[in-house]
Formats: sequence, C-alpha cells, structure tokens
Amino acid sequence: MKKDNFWNKILVFINTIVAMLLLLSYLLPFISPKLSPIFTIISLSVPVLFLLNVFFLTYWIIKLKKYLILSLLAIVLGVGYISSIYKFSEKNIFLKDDLAVMSYNVRLFNHYNWTTDNAIDEKISTLITEKTPDVISIQEYFEADNLQISYPYQFIKTKSKINKFGLAIFSKYEIINSGSLDLENSANNIIFADIIKVKDTIRVYNIHLESLKMNTAKENFGEKNSDKLLQRMKASFKKQAKQVELFLEHEKKWNGKKILCGDFNNTAFSWVYRELSKNKQDAFKIAGKGLGKTFNYLYPLRIDFILVDLNFEVNNFKTFEVPYSDHFPILARIKLKNKIE
Repeated sequence: MKKDNFWNKILVFINTIVAMLLLLSYLLPFISPKLSPIFTIISLSVPVLFLLNVFFLTYWIIKLKKYLILSLLAIVLGVGYISSIYKFSEKNIFLKDDLAVMSYNVRLFNHYNWTTDNAIDEKISTLITEKTPDVISIQEYFEADNLQISYPYQFIKTKSKINKFGLAIFSKYEIINSGSLDLENSANNIIFADIIKVKDTIRVYNIHLESLKMNTAKENFGEKNSDKLLQRMKASFKKQAKQVELFLEHEKKWNGKKILCGDFNNTAFSWVYRELSKNKQDAFKIAGKGLGKTFNYLYPLRIDFILVDLNFEVNNFKTFEVPYSDHFPILARIKLKNKIE
C-alpha cells in the first residue's frame, strides 16, 4: 500500500507540472517573443502537453482518484485549442469555381543533396501537375534543372543575383501587381502578388519567417550542446516577431481580399500565429483532418499554413505526406462568398 501511495505521489507531481505547463501555454499567444522568446519554445510542445494531460485524466478516472481535476481543468480551459491540435472530421466540398491554393516549402528542390534521390525536382513538378492548384506559393524556391512548373503567370523573388534562392508565386490567373518586403538580415522573405479572378482582385502573400535552423536528420536536431540550440531558437523567434510587425504594417495598406500562405516556422499556439491569423480563417481548422503535421519529422509540428480572410469560404483542405522535402505541401480549396460572375 505504501508503495502504491509513493507511486501516486510521483504521478501527481508530474501531472501537476504538465498541467501547469499546458495552462501556461494558453497565455503564450499574447506574449511577443521580443519580450520572452523562451516562452515561444514552450509553445512547440503544446500537442505533447495536451496528450500527456489526456493520459493523466484517463489514468485517474480509471483509478477513481480525485487528482483527475488537475488535467481536467487544464484540458477544459484549452478546449478551443483542440481544432489546432487534431481535427476529427473534414470538409469535402468540391465546386467548379473553387480557387485551389497550394503552399509548399520545397527545400531548394534538393539543391544541396540532403537526400540521395536525384529526381526530387521532377517528383515535385509531377505532384503539382497532378494536384493542379490555381495558385501555388513556394518557399525555398530554386531554379532546378529538371523543374517543370508551367503557369502563365509568376512572380519569383531571389535574395540576390548571386543567391538564386527565394520565394515564388505561380498563378493560372493574371498577376497585375507584385512586390517584396525584402526582410533584412535574413535568408527568408515575404512576397505578394495581386491576382485577378473574374472581377475580383485577390492579394496572395507568400510568407517565410525566420527559420529555426533545426537539422531533423540528427539527434537533438543536430546539436551536441542543447544550450546552443536554445539560444539559436530564441534569436530566431525574436527575428520572427520583427518580421511579423513589418508584415502587419504592410498588410494595413491593403483593404482588398487576401490569402496568406507559407512556412511560419512556428505553431498555431504562438504569438506569431495569433497576429497573422487575426480576422482570418485557418483552412486546416475549418476543413482539414487529423494532426495536420506539415514538418517531416516524428514530432507533430504544423508550421505551414493557409489563412484566408472572411470573404472566403473554405471547402476543402489536404496535407500530402510526400518525402520530397522536410515539409509537406498543403492545398486548400476556397470560394468567394459573394462571387461576381
């Protein structure tokens, strides 16, 4: 009996820690990484914290112990997060006049040989051809030799004439205006293109926020010293905050319809996501299914997003788990609510 009581005390202690961390995570979207980047790192663990609390809740219910209140309270207070962690049902509406939008971080089409597969660029080209998105936003774009992405309109922005990598937007619809925010002191960037669909002008933003520079192919993300990894991540999160502030100032100048695509290098539990998603709909949360993992790693990270303003209705959302990059492509089918024919 004493052994059982001792084991329960250990479990209660661990349960208290994970419940408090989950409760703390609910405040993270309101704290800018500029003030406390270490909190942003905690936000990466929200799915695991949620699952651990579900485990403890189930365990105490089976044991008929009062300690179930710890995780029950943490879960109930965060019930609004559930659709960001897991979607139980999807929306499957396919309309002829849907606008199909894809976002994909292609990892430079394997330019630096992160894999021995020499046909990555061809496979990505084939995938895009098969899924036939009307608009595709590509992060970590590079002019690959065997790349065949045939669209009548495009806007490609590289970091410089020497560094031929950057961002690209391809469209079946006419692009009447485009531009770049030219993020400073960063290999990443934000670009936009204004497309015409029938009589509607829609601004498509392609956003690639500061990378965390994690090597998922190595133990501990490639870092022997975890302190170095944490310091680098904190620096990246601070940069992300500045980049988001720059974007928000740019966004204010556009009063028309808009779509945000990209690799945010952050989760739906962060300040970055909260700021970018204000007055917008997360296509995955409305029409997706499952975990929605977009980062090709054991840990379920959703860091790639398609956000649309309230002028749109989201009809479908898919994540394609193909091993052509360290990210998975995502595709949303959306429709203007008051479409002019």
